[in-house]
Amino acid sequence: MLEDNFFNLGDGLGGIRSLRTQAKIKLEDLANSARVSLNTLKKIERGLGGISPDVATRLGAALGVSDSLVQSVHKAFLETATPGEGYVTSKAGNVDVTYPAQPLERNEVRRRVLDIFCGAGGLSYGFEQTGRFVTVGGIDLLQDRIDTFTANHKHAVGIAGDIRKIDPETIEELIGGVDVLAGGPPCQGFSSIRPFRNLTESDPRNNLVEHYVLILSHLKPRWFVFENVVGLLTHEKGGKLEAILEAFSEIGYKTSWRVMNAASYGVPQSRERIVIVGNRIGKDFLWPKPSHHYEYRSMAGRRHETIHTKMDLFSQEELRPAVTLMDAIGDLPPVESGQEATSYSSSEPKTEYQSFIRGGALKLTWHRATKHSPKMLEIIKHAGSSIHDLPPGMVTSGFSSCYSRLDADRPSNTITVNFVHPSSNRCIHPFQNRALTPREGARIQSFPDSFEFKGSAAQIVKQIGNAVPPLLGAVIARSIAEQDEA
Repeated sequence: MLEDNFFNLGDGLGGIRSLRTQAKIKLEDLANSARVSLNTLKKIERGLGGISPDVATRLGAALGVSDSLVQSVHKAFLETATPGEGYVTSKAGNVDVTYPAQPLERNEVRRRVLDIFCGAGGLSYGFEQTGRFVTVGGIDLLQDRIDTFTANHKHAVGIAGDIRKIDPETIEELIGGVDVLAGGPPCQGFSSIRPFRNLTESDPRNNLVEHYVLILSHLKPRWFVFENVVGLLTHEKGGKLEAILEAFSEIGYKTSWRVMNAASYGVPQSRERIVIVGNRIGKDFLWPKPSHHYEYRSMAGRRHETIHTKMDLFSQEELRPAVTLMDAIGDLPPVESGQEATSYSSSEPKTEYQSFIRGGALKLTWHRATKHSPKMLEIIKHAGSSIHDLPPGMVTSGFSSCYSRLDADRPSNTITVNFVHPSSNRCIHPFQNRALTPREGARIQSFPDSFEFKGSAAQIVKQIGNAVPPLLGAVIARSIAEQDEA
């Protein structure tokens, strides 16, 4: 019976969709059989609401399970799911404004940064860590992202809402002038054909990349930083990147771009991103040199724009060894599945990175392990460097990097928005039988232990996984400050 087999699905975190998938029922067929509208069922499967007893009974009958299982599975899903991940969500702001906890002093001389699509604010937090910049604003669709952002950027105005519904004049009125615009807009739906020069703020076709350009064109900061995934390089055979660069040029910016790996700059994670830097002062941007040696196969291939740390380019004395996973998290107390530690247990930092990342924190937060099911714990106990290390038949699907342990002596793989679940990209602790905790993920992303995260546990994991590592932001910021002063 399906009810007997349900918990073979791993941690049971797929909700009603997992029940439907195992029963081999199409979404439309389940809606018809249970006499539930298709739209309602879609919302239920995406975690956008609860299930009434009547609907639970009808869904259970259609799926061949009890209504109590339907309710319990859906409840577990709601506790861990991210409703409507992306730009369709029940938690979107309605252009809601959060004012600064500490207004800027009149004699403030630091350069002003606006962080759009800010998420938790990792990029702009890195700018502030240099001491040369102050963040004055952040914009994101989701309110809990803005709650985290404003908790850590005391001088910033936070705006929660769809950026396409916020005109640049309103942004300028709320935030004032800025010296740097930073952000990484999602690129879905972007057209490399439509000329940017023909865009208007009221054009309903505007997508998120185009709105970044519109805001940049209106505010005219001296510098901008545009961060995105490496896949942008090959999208539309490079046409998308070419169109974006052309758009920046059309509105008066001299630009340069590189593929940067955070591990080459002291972040304990192999995380590649394309970064575009532009300025209105006509300078050729000098990219920061790597500080740490890390050899890897770049997703960008052999492009000359990829910043490498091969030893034929640098002497042994120029580069430090890459920061490893255990360099980053080795001082944290062990926790088992479902457990949490709230103190450092008198453990002293063992590495320079650990000393830096504690950031003066007195209490350990978010070092909480996901509670894994017995089936998942059995999988974890057998986990190795890839899914192929598991005994045959233990799992029936997944990418090669799923259900895999991280290497202790190398930087972490790129963490995703699901790094607390073993079925995600390589995220099982090297020695302990569990996935990473949110605190370990935050350290891998170079967030200090003193950084405050706001929201539910599931949403905080998303905030961490989606962030730009603050240390990488700081590296870019120092180069901008030095060249702006020269």
